[in-house]
Amino acid sequence: MEKLKESMYQLIVETSTNLPKDVRRAIAKAKAQENAGTRAAMSLDTISENILKADENVSPICQDTGLPTFKIKTPVGVNQLKIKDAIIAAIKEATDNTKLRPNSVDSITGANSGDNLGPGTPVIKFEQWEEDYIDARLILKGGGCENKNIQYSLPTELEGLGRAGRDLDGIRKCIMHSVYQAQGQGCSAGVIGVGIGGDRTSGYELAKEQLFRTLEDTNPNEDLRKLEEYVMENANKLGIGTMGFGGEATLLGCKVGVMNRIPASFFVSVAYNCWAYRRLGIKMDPNTGEITEWLYQEGEKIDFKKEMEKAAASLDEEVKDEVREVVLEAPITEEQIRELRVGDVVRINGVMHTGRDAIHKHLMSNDAPVDLNGQIIYHCGPVMMKDANGEYHVKAAGPTTSIREEPYQGDIMKKFGIRAVIGKGGMGPKTLKALEEHGGVYLNAIGGAAQYYAECIKKVDGVDLLEFGIPEAMWHLQVEGFTAVVTMDSHGNSLHHDVEKSSLEKLAQFKDPVFK
Repeated sequence: MEKLKESMYQLIVETSTNLPKDVRRAIAKAKAQENAGTRAAMSLDTISENILKADENVSPICQDTGLPTFKIKTPVGVNQLKIKDAIIAAIKEATDNTKLRPNSVDSITGANSGDNLGPGTPVIKFEQWEEDYIDARLILKGGGCENKNIQYSLPTELEGLGRAGRDLDGIRKCIMHSVYQAQGQGCSAGVIGVGIGGDRTSGYELAKEQLFRTLEDTNPNEDLRKLEEYVMENANKLGIGTMGFGGEATLLGCKVGVMNRIPASFFVSVAYNCWAYRRLGIKMDPNTGEITEWLYQEGEKIDFKKEMEKAAASLDEEVKDEVREVVLEAPITEEQIRELRVGDVVRINGVMHTGRDAIHKHLMSNDAPVDLNGQIIYHCGPVMMKDANGEYHVKAAGPTTSIREEPYQGDIMKKFGIRAVIGKGGMGPKTLKALEEHGGVYLNAIGGAAQYYAECIKKVDGVDLLEFGIPEAMWHLQVEGFTAVVTMDSHGNSLHHDVEKSSLEKLAQFKDPVFK
């Protein structure tokens, strides 16, 4: 039992901190396709640096370690209950050791269990097979990309593409639309798993199962192979780009599976995954529980350090030529905010405060625990370590998807005098209008870059509302050189709106039939 738990613990830690080789190669390919000196190129450079820091620190690649989902195949006669017990013990230990963020929340009360355990968490799916070893695989899929999953019931009408019927072309349109609708909110460039057929539940399960495939495999179904290749060739033509900043790299992979359905239903289910594509696997001896082989380790492992050293000098020069850099330190005045424009790169020193869903809901009807006038709110649910002296230290701290706060954000900025909001993926018209009226700005940080931003946080000044749980509490942070891009300014401009509009226009070119 102890060896089995140790093996599962190693699987969890490696999955959270060490990006698979095939994903690294896909990111390197995306970097090679991107135009140097652009916001997208800068984002990919930050992503590369973040991967390196996660390796060095053995810390989570992204602070949102998601809902751990295990797929286990066992020989006949193996006690699956013991494996489940080992996984539960390993999950608790990994959470205690800050390799996972406590993410299991009671759906009724909102209480965080604190150990990633509770009804339905983690997800463990068992299957028996005739092999003589245990195959254990794990995927950590965060909430930002999980929220961009989508399911279509054919026939249907799709924005920009018209009618999608019950055929291969209808499926193709659904997949292209799924990439469009995700924009940058799912931390593009992403990977999609697609499930054709089944019912609403099994279709999504099939879609998520595709994410366990390697990015470079070949689909044995000829029709699906052609479909995957079509999507990979054309999805990047939408111009959504990394983080939704515009650019050449929108999709890193597309994997499609199919199952039978009943005559009345035709579902196309899409599981969207961010660039921080964390899935690994192991083979284990069924008698000892020892790891005998690591999966997803075939081929070259990209050395991002060498690549970044080669490109650093020329990239710095080109970025400086095209991008205006501004340093901000709270409290920020309205005059400073009005000077900012979409495209400016902002480097923040001083204090910022985290605030996610629970904080925003709380602030709508309560006073803030600190003075927020002229301050910066960071949409972030960090991974925190508490030392023997009771002091907290940041282990991972990338941005969360901001659109969830759209119902609250504008009102809260006006109520408390907040001048800047940091997150990822952008916000909607209500927030944009409030930024214009109040004199505020939205700053897009690089999604998934949890180690990169953790190193910018020099000290935790304190915490309020910890009763909401570590991810949802309000943390008060001292930062230095915290970098983000202005994507919504106080003059009514929104890069997110512009990219969405242009990508919709490009999507329309794919409405005509392709497959006979």
